[in-house]
Amino acid sequence: MIRLALEDAGASYVDAAREPGGIGVMLRYMRGELKAGHSPAPLAPPFLRDGNLLIAQTATILEYLGPQLGLAPRTAAGRIAAQQLQLTLCDVLTEVHATHHPIGYGLYYEEQKPEAKRASREFLEQRLPKFLAYFEAQLTRRSKRPVYLVGSHCTYADLSLFQVVDGLQHAFPNAMERAQRRAPRVLELSASVAERPRLAAYLASPRRLQRNDLGIFRQYPELDQPLVSAPRPGLRRVPTSPAESRSACST
Repeated sequence: MIRLALEDAGASYVDAAREPGGIGVMLRYMRGELKAGHSPAPLAPPFLRDGNLLIAQTATILEYLGPQLGLAPRTAAGRIAAQQLQLTLCDVLTEVHATHHPIGYGLYYEEQKPEAKRASREFLEQRLPKFLAYFEAQLTRRSKRPVYLVGSHCTYADLSLFQVVDGLQHAFPNAMERAQRRAPRVLELSASVAERPRLAAYLASPRRLQRNDLGIFRQYPELDQPLVSAPRPGLRRVPTSPAESRSACST
Protein backbone atom coordinates (compact mmCIF):
# COMPACT_ATOMS: atom_id res chain seq x y z
CA MET A 1 0.00 0.00 0.00
CA ILE A 2 2.86 2.38 0.79
CA ARG A 3 4.64 1.61 -2.47
CA LEU A 4 1.44 2.36 -4.38
CA ALA A 5 1.22 5.85 -2.87
CA LEU A 6 4.88 6.61 -3.57
CA GLU A 7 4.67 5.28 -7.12
CA ASP A 8 1.41 7.05 -7.94
CA ALA A 9 2.92 10.36 -6.85
CA GLY A 10 6.17 9.76 -8.73
CA ALA A 11 8.08 10.19 -5.46
CA SER A 12 11.75 9.34 -5.14
CA TYR A 13 12.28 6.58 -2.58
CA VAL A 14 14.51 3.63 -1.77
CA ASP A 15 12.97 0.24 -1.05
CA ALA A 16 15.56 -0.49 1.61
CA ALA A 17 14.75 -4.17 2.13
CA ARG A 18 15.62 -4.88 -1.50
CA GLU A 19 18.96 -3.08 -1.36
CA PRO A 20 22.20 -4.98 -0.60
CA GLY A 21 22.45 -5.29 3.17
CA GLY A 22 19.07 -3.61 3.59
CA ILE A 23 17.52 -6.38 5.70
CA GLY A 24 20.37 -6.09 8.19
CA VAL A 25 19.89 -2.33 8.49
CA MET A 26 16.15 -2.78 9.01
CA LEU A 27 16.79 -5.28 11.80
CA ARG A 28 19.14 -2.84 13.51
CA TYR A 29 16.40 -0.21 13.50
CA MET A 30 13.97 -2.74 14.96
CA ARG A 31 16.45 -3.64 17.72
CA GLY A 32 16.91 0.04 18.53
CA GLU A 33 20.57 0.03 17.52
CA LEU A 34 19.90 2.76 14.94
CA LYS A 35 17.75 5.73 15.81
CA ALA A 36 15.98 8.51 13.95
CA GLY A 37 15.27 11.48 16.23
CA HIS A 38 13.03 10.52 19.14
CA SER A 39 10.99 8.00 17.16
CA PRO A 40 10.38 4.66 18.90
CA ALA A 41 11.92 1.58 17.38
CA PRO A 42 9.44 -0.18 15.07
CA LEU A 43 8.17 -3.59 16.08
CA ALA A 44 8.05 -4.86 12.50
CA PRO A 45 8.06 -3.63 8.90
CA PRO A 46 6.81 -1.78 7.06
CA PHE A 47 8.35 1.39 8.38
CA LEU A 48 9.45 4.59 6.72
CA ARG A 49 12.48 6.74 7.39
CA ASP A 50 12.19 10.35 6.28
CA GLY A 51 15.06 12.43 7.61
CA ASN A 52 14.91 12.26 11.40
CA LEU A 53 11.49 10.64 11.38
CA LEU A 54 11.00 6.88 11.70
CA ILE A 55 7.35 5.94 11.20
CA ALA A 56 5.84 2.48 11.59
CA GLN A 57 2.38 1.05 10.84
CA THR A 58 0.94 1.25 7.32
CA ALA A 59 -1.98 3.54 8.18
CA THR A 60 0.25 5.97 10.08
CA ILE A 61 2.78 6.09 7.26
CA LEU A 62 0.06 6.82 4.71
CA GLU A 63 -1.50 9.47 6.93
CA TYR A 64 1.93 11.15 7.02
CA LEU A 65 2.68 10.76 3.31
CA GLY A 66 -0.81 11.53 1.98
CA PRO A 67 -0.72 15.35 2.25
CA GLN A 68 2.85 15.52 0.94
CA LEU A 69 2.04 13.36 -2.09
CA GLY A 70 -1.27 15.02 -2.93
CA LEU A 71 -3.13 11.86 -1.94
CA ALA A 72 -5.09 13.12 1.07
CA PRO A 73 -8.21 15.26 1.43
CA ARG A 74 -7.62 18.93 2.20
CA THR A 75 -10.11 19.24 5.05
CA ALA A 76 -9.66 17.85 8.56
CA ALA A 77 -12.93 15.91 8.24
CA GLY A 78 -11.79 14.43 4.95
CA ARG A 79 -8.42 13.41 6.37
CA ILE A 80 -10.12 11.69 9.31
CA ALA A 81 -12.47 9.88 6.92
CA ALA A 82 -9.55 8.68 4.77
CA GLN A 83 -7.70 7.41 7.84
CA GLN A 84 -10.80 5.62 9.12
CA LEU A 85 -11.23 3.84 5.77
CA GLN A 86 -7.53 2.99 5.68
CA LEU A 87 -7.70 1.41 9.14
CA THR A 88 -10.69 -0.65 8.02
CA LEU A 89 -8.68 -1.86 5.01
CA CYS A 90 -5.87 -2.82 7.37
CA ASP A 91 -8.44 -4.81 9.34
CA VAL A 92 -9.21 -6.71 6.13
CA LEU A 93 -5.51 -7.55 5.76
CA THR A 94 -5.40 -8.91 9.30
CA GLU A 95 -8.41 -11.14 8.67
CA VAL A 96 -7.04 -12.37 5.33
CA HIS A 97 -3.77 -13.35 7.02
CA ALA A 98 -5.75 -15.23 9.65
CA THR A 99 -7.35 -17.42 6.97
CA HIS A 100 -4.07 -19.25 6.42
CA HIS A 101 -2.59 -18.70 9.91
CA PRO A 102 -5.57 -18.93 12.27
CA ILE A 103 -3.71 -20.52 15.20
CA GLY A 104 -0.28 -18.89 15.25
CA TYR A 105 1.98 -16.83 13.02
CA GLY A 106 4.97 -18.89 14.11
CA LEU A 107 3.50 -22.12 12.78
CA TYR A 108 3.74 -23.25 9.18
CA TYR A 109 0.54 -23.29 7.15
CA GLU A 110 0.77 -27.07 6.87
CA GLU A 111 0.60 -27.30 10.69
CA GLN A 112 -2.81 -25.61 10.81
CA LYS A 113 -4.52 -26.67 7.59
CA PRO A 114 -7.79 -27.96 9.10
CA GLU A 115 -8.20 -24.80 11.14
CA ALA A 116 -7.30 -22.68 8.09
CA LYS A 117 -10.07 -24.31 6.07
CA ARG A 118 -12.60 -23.51 8.77
CA ALA A 119 -11.31 -19.94 9.18
CA SER A 120 -11.39 -19.36 5.42
CA ARG A 121 -14.96 -20.58 5.12
CA GLU A 122 -16.04 -18.19 7.87
CA PHE A 123 -14.18 -15.30 6.26
CA LEU A 124 -15.52 -15.94 2.76
CA GLU A 125 -19.10 -16.53 3.82
CA GLN A 126 -19.44 -13.87 6.50
CA ARG A 127 -16.66 -11.31 6.60
CA LEU A 128 -15.79 -10.80 2.92
CA PRO A 129 -19.36 -9.89 1.87
CA LYS A 130 -19.60 -7.53 4.84
CA PHE A 131 -16.38 -5.71 3.96
CA LEU A 132 -17.29 -5.40 0.28
CA ALA A 133 -20.77 -4.17 1.14
CA TYR A 134 -19.30 -1.54 3.46
CA PHE A 135 -17.05 -0.05 0.79
CA GLU A 136 -19.76 -0.37 -1.84
CA ALA A 137 -22.02 1.71 0.42
CA GLN A 138 -19.33 4.39 0.81
CA LEU A 139 -19.07 4.68 -2.96
CA THR A 140 -22.83 4.55 -3.52
CA ARG A 141 -23.23 7.68 -1.40
CA ARG A 142 -20.91 9.58 -3.75
CA SER A 143 -22.66 11.36 -6.62
CA LYS A 144 -19.75 13.09 -8.35
CA ARG A 145 -17.85 11.45 -11.18
CA PRO A 146 -15.35 9.92 -11.04
CA VAL A 147 -16.32 8.32 -7.74
CA TYR A 148 -13.73 8.10 -4.96
CA LEU A 149 -14.02 7.03 -1.35
CA VAL A 150 -13.42 10.53 0.04
CA GLY A 151 -13.82 13.85 -1.76
CA SER A 152 -13.46 14.43 -5.48
CA HIS A 153 -9.87 13.25 -5.93
CA CYS A 154 -8.02 9.97 -5.54
CA THR A 155 -6.54 9.44 -2.09
CA TYR A 156 -4.29 6.82 -0.55
CA ALA A 157 -7.46 5.03 0.68
CA ASP A 158 -8.51 4.44 -2.95
CA LEU A 159 -5.08 3.03 -3.77
CA SER A 160 -5.25 0.74 -0.75
CA LEU A 161 -8.72 -0.48 -1.73
CA PHE A 162 -7.27 -1.49 -5.10
CA GLN A 163 -4.51 -3.43 -3.33
CA VAL A 164 -7.05 -5.32 -1.22
CA VAL A 165 -9.31 -6.16 -4.17
CA ASP A 166 -6.37 -7.24 -6.31
CA GLY A 167 -5.02 -9.42 -3.51
CA LEU A 168 -8.39 -11.03 -2.82
CA GLN A 169 -8.86 -11.82 -6.50
CA HIS A 170 -5.52 -13.60 -6.41
CA ALA A 171 -6.03 -15.48 -3.14
CA PHE A 172 -9.72 -16.36 -3.53
CA PRO A 173 -10.63 -16.14 -7.23
CA ASN A 174 -13.77 -18.27 -6.96
CA ALA A 175 -15.13 -16.55 -3.88
CA MET A 176 -14.39 -13.11 -5.33
CA GLU A 177 -16.09 -13.96 -8.62
CA ARG A 178 -19.25 -14.57 -6.63
CA ALA A 179 -18.97 -11.83 -4.00
CA GLN A 180 -17.86 -9.00 -6.27
CA ARG A 181 -21.09 -9.12 -8.27
CA ARG A 182 -22.70 -7.23 -5.41
CA ALA A 183 -19.96 -4.60 -5.34
CA PRO A 184 -19.75 -3.15 -8.88
CA ARG A 185 -18.59 0.29 -7.70
CA VAL A 186 -15.76 -1.26 -5.73
CA LEU A 187 -14.61 -3.08 -8.86
CA GLU A 188 -14.99 0.06 -10.96
CA LEU A 189 -12.83 2.07 -8.59
CA SER A 190 -10.24 -0.69 -8.38
CA ALA A 191 -10.00 -0.86 -12.17
CA SER A 192 -9.68 2.92 -12.50
CA VAL A 193 -6.85 2.97 -9.94
CA ALA A 194 -4.95 0.32 -11.90
CA GLU A 195 -5.22 2.50 -15.02
CA ARG A 196 -3.63 5.58 -13.45
CA PRO A 197 -0.57 6.21 -15.67
CA ARG A 198 2.17 5.97 -13.05
CA LEU A 199 0.55 3.04 -11.30
CA ALA A 200 -0.02 1.17 -14.56
CA ALA A 201 3.70 1.55 -15.34
CA TYR A 202 4.62 0.39 -11.84
CA LEU A 203 2.31 -2.63 -11.92
CA ALA A 204 3.91 -3.75 -15.18
CA SER A 205 7.47 -3.22 -13.91
CA PRO A 206 9.86 -5.50 -11.98
CA ARG A 207 9.64 -3.05 -9.06
CA ARG A 208 6.31 -4.60 -8.13
CA LEU A 209 6.78 -7.60 -5.86
CA GLN A 210 5.53 -10.83 -7.38
CA ARG A 211 2.85 -12.87 -5.63
CA ASN A 212 4.34 -15.46 -3.29
CA ASP A 213 3.56 -17.69 -0.33
CA LEU A 214 5.22 -15.38 2.18
CA GLY A 215 2.88 -12.41 2.01
CA ILE A 216 -0.67 -11.78 3.16
CA PHE A 217 -2.53 -12.81 0.00
CA ARG A 218 -1.56 -16.43 -0.57
CA GLN A 219 -3.24 -18.66 -3.09
CA TYR A 220 -4.11 -21.98 -1.50
CA PRO A 221 -6.81 -23.53 -3.74
CA GLU A 222 -8.13 -25.66 -0.89
CA LEU A 223 -9.06 -22.49 1.02
CA ASP A 224 -11.04 -20.96 -1.84
CA GLN A 225 -14.72 -21.67 -2.35
CA PRO A 226 -15.64 -23.93 -5.27
CA LEU A 227 -17.63 -22.22 -7.99
CA VAL A 228 -20.56 -24.48 -7.09
CA SER A 229 -20.85 -24.60 -3.32
CA ALA A 230 -21.58 -27.95 -1.77
CA PRO A 231 -24.05 -28.00 1.15
CA ARG A 232 -22.54 -28.31 4.59
CA PRO A 233 -22.83 -31.82 6.05
CA GLY A 234 -25.78 -32.19 8.38
CA LEU A 235 -27.40 -28.90 7.38
CA ARG A 236 -30.61 -28.43 5.41
CA ARG A 237 -31.14 -25.33 3.32
CA VAL A 238 -34.24 -23.38 4.32
CA PRO A 239 -36.69 -22.71 1.42
CA THR A 240 -36.71 -19.05 0.45
CA SER A 241 -40.05 -18.70 -1.35
CA PRO A 242 -43.65 -19.97 -0.86
CA ALA A 243 -43.43 -21.94 -4.09
CA GLU A 244 -40.20 -23.55 -3.00
CA SER A 245 -41.75 -24.31 0.39
CA ARG A 246 -44.64 -26.13 -1.26
CA SER A 247 -42.20 -28.12 -3.35
CA ALA A 248 -40.16 -28.99 -0.27
CA CYS A 249 -43.27 -30.11 1.60
CA SER A 250 -44.46 -32.29 -1.27
CA THR A 251 -41.21 -34.20 -1.21
